[in-house]
Amino acid sequence: MTDLPDEPAGGDMIAQPAKIAVPEDVQAAIRTLIRWSGDDPDREGLVDTPARVARAWKEYCSGYGDDPAHHLSRVFEEVGGYDEIVLLKDIPFQSHCEHHMAPIIGKAHIAYLPRNHVVGISKLARVLNAFARRLQVQERLTAEVADCIWDNLKPHGVAVVIEASHACMTARGVRTAGVGMVTSRMMGVFRDDERSRKEVLALMHS
Repeated sequence: MTDLPDEPAGGDMIAQPAKIAVPEDVQAAIRTLIRWSGDDPDREGLVDTPARVARAWKEYCSGYGDDPAHHLSRVFEEVGGYDEIVLLKDIPFQSHCEHHMAPIIGKAHIAYLPRNHVVGISKLARVLNAFARRLQVQERLTAEVADCIWDNLKPHGVAVVIEASHACMTARGVRTAGVGMVTSRMMGVFRDDERSRKEVLALMHS
């Protein structure tokens, strides 16, 4: 009797994503890096590594194929007269620095003061991830997220604060663990009005 694949409790088979074909020149580049690092790319444990690494990087950098503005194209105007701060806090993200291609791991707080409409809250996280899944520097990532929301929602104000650790500093170089970097961008009322800025920062860190 032929063994059948395991099925989930509901009886539906879980669809497996098709593997991305990896060009040979990409795999050759990764084999060269492995060899230059001091290991043998032909040993058993590393034979399939070049293709796996290439697919992983295609996923890490999937933001290049994602238009952040698209996530803000659908808005809602029926909000019952709500005209206060909208804040999504502690949004986890992962990126890679463009200088050493090392991981950047952190969280973001994104707020805006709506003018005439709001957007689904998950869209703020999608905008963040669209920019984060590219080779980045934290300062630019912060500015890109804020500018995208400002340009597409046209709110009274935008505030973005990002806190992250950088493996290019914690795992190499000075190897200083436990160090976090904080960047912020304030636009509109959050930049021009001190009371509004204090309010949104207090909400982010409450």
